[in-house]
Amino acid sequence: MEFFRNTNIDFLGKKWYFLAFSLIFSVAGVFSMLFWHGIPYGVDFRGGTLVYVKFSQTPDDKAIRAAMDHAGLHSVKIQRYNESQAGSNEVLISVSEEETNEQALDRSKLAIINALETNAPAGKQDLNNSSVLTIKNYLLQKDPLHLGTDADQKYGAAAQAIVDYRDKTRSGVLTSVDDVKAATDPALVASLNDGFFVSNFGVRNVEIVGPQVGAQLRRQALLATAYSLAGMLVYLAVRFEWIYGVAAVITVGAFSLTDKEISLTVIAAILTLIGYSNNDTIVVFDRIRENLKLMRREKLSEIVNRSINQTLSRTILTAGLTFLTVLALFLFGGEVLHGFSFALVIGILIGTYSSIAIAAPILVAYQDWRSTQGKQPVIVTSSKGGSARDKVKAKA
Repeated sequence: MEFFRNTNIDFLGKKWYFLAFSLIFSVAGVFSMLFWHGIPYGVDFRGGTLVYVKFSQTPDDKAIRAAMDHAGLHSVKIQRYNESQAGSNEVLISVSEEETNEQALDRSKLAIINALETNAPAGKQDLNNSSVLTIKNYLLQKDPLHLGTDADQKYGAAAQAIVDYRDKTRSGVLTSVDDVKAATDPALVASLNDGFFVSNFGVRNVEIVGPQVGAQLRRQALLATAYSLAGMLVYLAVRFEWIYGVAAVITVGAFSLTDKEISLTVIAAILTLIGYSNNDTIVVFDRIRENLKLMRREKLSEIVNRSINQTLSRTILTAGLTFLTVLALFLFGGEVLHGFSFALVIGILIGTYSSIAIAAPILVAYQDWRSTQGKQPVIVTSSKGGSARDKVKAKA
């Protein structure tokens, strides 16, 4: 199956447009990392506490930010979570933390709850953010059913039923204290109304990553990425010529420009792309090498253009199908896979574009530079026998 046959697009003739676009995009990425957003490490790499909050209505990010600032939490990151599900109304709040113990986790959770509870009635506790133990102790103190010796066991079971109903049936957010009538004795509900109120949010989950663990993960991720890039460059240098490797690897600051956090799943995507993004480049360069032996009297730029056109259909088919797959993952895969799929979407677009518009022009420019220096252009013409090379004359 072919989309295009006998195409004759002058890709090399438009190389300055391609190079200008790539230069602008790359410089913007570098400036973003150096001066604007920096490298937006996720909590996996910088350490901190993640607090997952669900609201009863659509959350207002600006109001949440204002509440955090008013409470003295100025370094938090607020991100809408699970937006693909209608009515989820979930927000992920990230708090920088220098400790890794349970006290630090509880402190961050309590700080966010206190910041969001702007209209809490005096002397009452929030039923949406109360634990089983808190509800049980309240019922034991009030003893609305006059249970006597069986109070501890029965009130404990009642408190657990209330929390299970809130978290499992009502997705963590009650709209009123009376909602728990479906889970417990009405007499208990009347007592709960005296000591509890219901806020418009509930903390669903809290996670913590210590700064030392984050620094170790960050170092290991950087090393894994560097080793993968180095290995790919060595392979390309041995298989082709060193300039092929340099032309094939292009790094951009897309995550910094869009201010998206880099997590462990994003690093996994980057490691995947280091190999995948060079796939089309290797196919194009293989065709260039084959055509050099068949078209020795042609200019190198014409050979490169012909090679790109001959592999264009294959490039569209393979990259296009892969792109559609990762695009579906990006649109419908949910928040957990959002960073991973975003890296793949950007990587496939940039990788395919660079194979056609960047790698080949750099190769031609390098060979032209060798000619101006009085050196014979060196092109690998044999992949057999390890690193065997033949010198082929090509018109500049």
